[in-house]
Formats: sequence, C-alpha cells, structure tokens
Amino acid sequence: MTSALPSAPAFGAALAIAPRPDVLDFLALRRSAPALTLTEPGPTASQLDDMLRIAARVPDHGKLAPWRFVVLAGDAKDVFAARLDAMAQGRGDAVLAAKLGKLKAPPLAVAVIASPKPGAIPEWEQVLSAGAVCAHLLQAALAMGFGANWITDWYSYDPEAVSLLGLAENERIAGFVMIGAAREAPLERERPAPATLVTHWTP
Repeated sequence: MTSALPSAPAFGAALAIAPRPDVLDFLALRRSAPALTLTEPGPTASQLDDMLRIAARVPDHGKLAPWRFVVLAGDAKDVFAARLDAMAQGRGDAVLAAKLGKLKAPPLAVAVIASPKPGAIPEWEQVLSAGAVCAHLLQAALAMGFGANWITDWYSYDPEAVSLLGLAENERIAGFVMIGAAREAPLERERPAPATLVTHWTP
C-alpha cells in the first residue's frame, strides 16, 4: 500500500507557511482515547510508516535525531506483555500486573526511546524533542482515525522492565504510544483554563 502523505520534500525545498484552519480544528478538539478501549484493527504497515514519518518531523536542535522507535505488535507484543506480567507476579504485586491492561488491549504499541547524543546540544533539549515525538505520533494516529494514548507506567521506569527492550545506558523511555481502533468515542475531560497559566513578563 502506498503512503497517503505528500511526497517527502527535497532537502532545501521551500515549504510555504499558510493558515490551516482544518489543523486548528483538529488540535482544538484533539482527545486521546483510553488505552483499554483500543482494539483491532490497528494500522497497516504503510499507515505506521506514515505515522513514524510524521513523528520524526519534530523540532530537533542540532539535527541529532536523539530518539528512536521500538514497535511492539502481534505475537511480539504479547510476549513482551507476558514477560512483564511474570515480572509483576514474581514480585507478588497485583497492582503492577493490573496496570498491564493498557498495554495488552491495543493491537499496537510504539515505545519512543529518548537517546541523547553527546555534544554541544544540552541533554534536556534532546529529551524534550523525544517528548515532541510522542506528541506528534499520538496526533498522527488520531488524525488518521485511530484511537491513541501516550502512556508511561511502571514498565517505562523499572530497570528490569526497561532491560527487555535493550536500551543503552544513556537511553530512557519517553513513552509508549498505544494505537488501535477505538470501541467508543472518548469523552471530553476537564481542561485547564489558559488564563490561569499565563503571565506576561514586563521589564
């Protein structure tokens, strides 16, 4: 299946900036779908490629691409979840085991790995870029009509759990983006009032 996206622009091509009210409408109403409501069908391989291409177009100071993706799908995702489940059961922790439902339900999970590169660009900026990748991937999935949710849970931070994904010593999981068909429309949740979060600096 061919990509539904425009062809990737050539290096140095002029990319016009113009109003996109359709994008504003989407962002104004964007809503993550609860992971437990996500089911088959998940994205095709071509659709996932498009999502990852969009996710990689984030601000990236120094053009370092200080992140990477680990795709968990099908039998491989089932094995990953089963190993986490065994880990939780071995610790006698039913709470940890129960939290795996959000990983087990969706047909696809993409782990976004923050992978900072040494050099002049501060590590903090590189980690923020990885967070932007999570947000772009989430929005790409939603814009393609899938339900999606950006999740970090105990298996994003637990050293034994993280080791299952083969992370390098300097790498961290920025999040798991769970993707699938939403069984039901997500309900609007409470949102912060921007006016309560804004100050205007004056000299």
